[in-house]
Amino acid sequence: MVWRFSGIPQIHPQIGTEKFPHMNVNGKPTRTIWLHAQNPEIVQIIDQRCLPHSFVVEDLRSVDQVARAIQEMHVRGAGLIGATAGFGMYLAALEAATAPDADASLLRAASLLKGTRPTAVNLAWAVDRMLRAMPASRHPQERISVAKREALMIAEEDAAACQAIGLHGLPLLENLSQLKNGAPLQILTHCNAGWLAFVDFGSATSPIYAAHDRGIPVHVWVDETRPRCQGSKLTAWELGQHGVPHTLIADNTGGHLMQHGQVDLVIVGTDRTTRTGDVANKIGTYLKALAAWDNGIPFYVALPSSSFDWSLRDGLKEIPIEERGSDEVKYAEGLAEGRPVDVLIAPPSSPAANYGFDVTPARLITGFITERGVCRAAETDILGLFPEFRTKK
Repeated sequence: MVWRFSGIPQIHPQIGTEKFPHMNVNGKPTRTIWLHAQNPEIVQIIDQRCLPHSFVVEDLRSVDQVARAIQEMHVRGAGLIGATAGFGMYLAALEAATAPDADASLLRAASLLKGTRPTAVNLAWAVDRMLRAMPASRHPQERISVAKREALMIAEEDAAACQAIGLHGLPLLENLSQLKNGAPLQILTHCNAGWLAFVDFGSATSPIYAAHDRGIPVHVWVDETRPRCQGSKLTAWELGQHGVPHTLIADNTGGHLMQHGQVDLVIVGTDRTTRTGDVANKIGTYLKALAAWDNGIPFYVALPSSSFDWSLRDGLKEIPIEERGSDEVKYAEGLAEGRPVDVLIAPPSSPAANYGFDVTPARLITGFITERGVCRAAETDILGLFPEFRTKK
C-alpha cells in the first residue's frame, strides 16, 4: 500500500510518565558512557569500533584520549558525541587544576574537542555549556565538582530526551500499525540513531523500541550505511539485543522496497538541524528522503532539541560537511578466523572521496519527533515547540 501522508497527529507535549526499559546488552541494562564506579576520574565508554564482534569497554583518562575517541569514532552519534564532550570538559577541569594557567588549559581543551567532528552540533553545544557552567567556580576543587555535575546532567538529559522521543513517536507508529490489519509495520532507518548514538534509548529507534515493547508488531529494514557500516555493525546488533525483528539491506535497496510497498515509514536521526528544518545526517539520507517522497511514504527525523542549530537557516549553504579519510571507502573492516581485519576492496591507486553527511531539505521531511512533541519541518512549527529560541538567530 502506498499513500501520500499529508498530516501529523496533534500530540500534546505533556504525555505522562509512561516508561519503557533501558537498552540491554545480554540482558543487562547498559548505557554508552559512564564514570568508573571505583574511580570517578575515569570516563568509560563502549568502544563501538569493536562491535558487533566484541564488546569492549574503554577507559578515558585525559582530554586528549577523549578527543581521539570522538575523532576516530570509538564513540559516535549526535547525543553521545555531546555527552562525551561534556565528560571531556570534566577531565579538562581535572587537568586544569594542576596547570600553570587554568583558564588557558580549559580553552585549549574546548578548542581541541570542538575540532574533532565539525558537523555534529551537539559537540560544540556541550562544550560551550560546560564552559558557561564553570567560570563562577574559580577554586579548582569547586570547578571540578561543578564540571562533574554538569557532565552527568548532560548525559541524564540526553537519555531523558530520547525516552520522551520514543513516547511521542509511539502514537505515530500505533496509527500506522492500525492500517496494517495485524501485519508488521515496516520501518526503514539509515545509519545508527539508536541507543549507541546517544546515552540511552536512541532517537530514530526510540519510537521503534517503544512500539515493540508495547506489543505492536514491527520490522526494521536496516541500511548497512557504507563506508563505516554503522547500520550493519551497530543498528542490527542493538536491535538484535532488544529482540526487534529486522533485516539488513544494502544501502541502495531502500528505493526498491519503497516502490514495491514494503516500507510504511522512514525514521532517521540527525547530527545538525537548522531552525528552518533542513537536516544534516549520515551520507545517503537525502536519497532515502527523495525515494520516500516519490513513493508517498512518511519520512520522519527524530532528534532532541540539542541537535538543532538555532543560528542557521540554510542547511545546504551553512552546515559544514565533514570529509573523512579515503581509506574508509577503499577498505572494508570485518572478521576473519576470529580476528579483525581490514581488506582493500578498491584499486590502491584510485582516489576516493568520503563525505560524512548530506543535507535533506525541509520540504522532503514529513515531521520531527522531539522530546516535546511532533511538529512539521517548518520554522514556525519548530518554534511552536521551542519558543525560547524565537529570537536566537
